[in-house]
Amino acid sequence: MKTNKYEIDMCNGSIMDKLISFSLPLMLSGILQLMFNAVDIVVVGRFSGSQTLAAVGSTTALINMFTNLFIGISLGTNVLAARFFAAGKSREMSETVHTSITLALISGIFMAFFGLFFSKPALTLMGTPPDVLNQSVLYMRIYFMGMPFFMLYNYGAAVLRAIGDTKRPLIFLIVSGLINAGLNMILVIVFHMAVAGVAIATIISQMISCVLVLRCLCQSEGSYRLRFSGLMLKSSYLKLIFQVGIPAGIQSTVINFSNVLLQSSVNSFGSIAMAGYTAANNIFGFLYVAVNSVTQTCMSFTSQNYGVRKYKRMDRILVDCIILTTVVSLLLGCGSYIFGNELLKIYTEDPSVIQCGLEILSYTTVTYFLCGLMDLFPGPMRGMGRSAVPMLLSIIGTVGTRIIWIFVFFPHHRTLSFLFLSYPLSWILTIILQVICFYFVRKKVYKESH
Repeated sequence: MKTNKYEIDMCNGSIMDKLISFSLPLMLSGILQLMFNAVDIVVVGRFSGSQTLAAVGSTTALINMFTNLFIGISLGTNVLAARFFAAGKSREMSETVHTSITLALISGIFMAFFGLFFSKPALTLMGTPPDVLNQSVLYMRIYFMGMPFFMLYNYGAAVLRAIGDTKRPLIFLIVSGLINAGLNMILVIVFHMAVAGVAIATIISQMISCVLVLRCLCQSEGSYRLRFSGLMLKSSYLKLIFQVGIPAGIQSTVINFSNVLLQSSVNSFGSIAMAGYTAANNIFGFLYVAVNSVTQTCMSFTSQNYGVRKYKRMDRILVDCIILTTVVSLLLGCGSYIFGNELLKIYTEDPSVIQCGLEILSYTTVTYFLCGLMDLFPGPMRGMGRSAVPMLLSIIGTVGTRIIWIFVFFPHHRTLSFLFLSYPLSWILTIILQVICFYFVRKKVYKESH
């Protein structure tokens, strides 16, 4: 039951209004987090030129590929904490929180070392052009130094989402986002620090959001209160977190690996196409966090109701989430296509770059409702603790289609349009596979309950 104004009672009462109340702050939080990178791109594109823009953008797919593995694992924290919280299991909830925060710290330190030592070999392997390689390496090395803060914020926010609180993480990101934007202006425009400036600004803003979310958990009352003296790595909870989180993380990582391959294909068109893809991909990212917020909402609501065995309510949650994700993705996708030219001008004034960006957006925006549906169905399955099969189907449907497209068909039709046609095709195939999978998972869960 709800015990303070930030919590949402996911197991009783109306559904749609609570889904919106939960998902809207989550959506805005995701958009603000993306703005850390977007502001980097806008500032360097405007004040340091297309080459610097290409240098920052060329790191995006690679950064996402590695960080999303650990961010995916935080979904395991969300599912497990939501289940224990709804069932009123205070000791289990507390131990889950402390295990998760410890895991976040270790993961962040690991990622910092990875960025420091492996940035250049990885970017070289991707075929990053020599004229932007050194700047790309510099940006990525500095960016990865902020990984401990980034991980701690995301795992802390996962705990708050588990109890229905998406409002305070939003407030924390508003504060850190404004600081990030201000520092970008100062370090790039005033001190001419280019890629180093935007990376340093991002680290500082991530540190601030991390401190705020940890402070919130430390001052909270009840089972999810954080005490640094209680930090632990308890194997029984790690196993349950990994059971949901590792497949989700692998799925996200492998999908981003396909994006790295796609980035390599874009790189073959030169720095103008790279800059256009960087700007278009950033717009594309805003669409993704919007639909993914509905997926995470569905997962959290399903997990709490699964914990108290309200299976019919879980069905109603999924139906409402299908409506919500379709409406959101159609509105934002069509809006991005209609105003694509104006949106791309935010990032650059180079007409050649804008033309490349528009060509990419034409295949990835209006059809984005397909991505929303594809992303949604693994959510309730993870909420029920079934994460491995949806992972495999997403890899087969999304990654498999794109790899075949890039290596078999693309060499015979070398245009940006043909390259990005792989997106809607892969979404359609994956939806079919995920819907079939959900039917059997749901059937099994209902059978086990009787």
